[in-house]
Amino acid sequence: MPTMIAARLHAYGSPMTLDRIEVPEPRPNDVLVEVKACGVVPNLARVVSNFFGTLTPDNKMMPPLPAIFGLDPAGVVAKVGSQVWSVRPGERVYVNPGRSCGSCRMCRGGQPYDCPNWTLQGYFGRSQDIMRAYPYGGLAQFITAPATALVKLPDNLSFESAARFGYLGTAYSAMRKVGVGPGQTLLINGISGQLGLNAAQLALAMGATKILGTGRNQALLDRVKILAPARIDVLSVPNAPHGPTDPLVAWAKQATDGHGVDGMIDCLPPGAPASAMMRALFCLRRGGRAVNVGAVLETLPVNAFWMMTNRIGLQGSVWFTTGEGEDMAAMAGAGTLNLAALEHRVSPLSKVNDVLAGMDDRNGGFTNFVIDPTRVG
Repeated sequence: MPTMIAARLHAYGSPMTLDRIEVPEPRPNDVLVEVKACGVVPNLARVVSNFFGTLTPDNKMMPPLPAIFGLDPAGVVAKVGSQVWSVRPGERVYVNPGRSCGSCRMCRGGQPYDCPNWTLQGYFGRSQDIMRAYPYGGLAQFITAPATALVKLPDNLSFESAARFGYLGTAYSAMRKVGVGPGQTLLINGISGQLGLNAAQLALAMGATKILGTGRNQALLDRVKILAPARIDVLSVPNAPHGPTDPLVAWAKQATDGHGVDGMIDCLPPGAPASAMMRALFCLRRGGRAVNVGAVLETLPVNAFWMMTNRIGLQGSVWFTTGEGEDMAAMAGAGTLNLAALEHRVSPLSKVNDVLAGMDDRNGGFTNFVIDPTRVG
């Protein structure tokens, strides 16, 4: 049997090791992909340290050990299963890691991401069975995945940029939920971070008329504004009490003829205070909609009467569908989605532990951490 190198975790909280294992064989409806680039998200360091084990003592959210992580793989189709007809070896693809059971009421109704067993291949999830069926993450030279998970990549989109699709897709799916498009003003709370920068790049591609962005690092905010000076405005907002008279709210209303923004996407990280998200909510116009993808952990002090009387919509959004991935690939192919601002830091597979340890050293969302499994050492 042919073999490959994979970075495997044998104990939560310990470093990954490079192991030689057999190359998997695709099942009838699966494909085998040779991984050329795999994005590394900052949250992975917390996941492999057993973050979910502290929340669920039975550890059911985490893949069984030894585990191969890697959330954002892009590469070339190496082999297809006997029941795969529209995908051919040699095609360039991104592998969407979202997996569902395929047979529950939500899956049968065309809502697989609302499946109670929804799981992210190479990361964590709600089904040990799915994690055992698809145990290969992108930190390996080859992976298997369902043919339905593939996003075909245009020739002008590099594997390194495609390995950022996790952040891009999360932002894109969220912004679709609030109707981002021509004539709309969008506030991106945390615009200079990993999610926020990609939200800005996509909002430009989706035709948003005005994009407002918040952050704390003025130098990074200035870099974001350079992407489209006529359409992007930014404001540095230190932590401060929130409310309808907040300076951020005044700034947003001044930019929108006193009405407030049409939509808001909250990209703040889990450790951000709830007040930082609340002050952005107050920037919405009457009837405005907000979506959260950053997962602020602190409980929000939301006034239900204010939400009701102002017809405010607030919802959460997780990940993105393969179809939404195809949308992004098409925008990149057409040149409307411009990812040239990303700074790729590509490391060989042998450096994965060093990459995880050094992810705080980054230029906000501009830094794109990528592992190249074709380079072992």
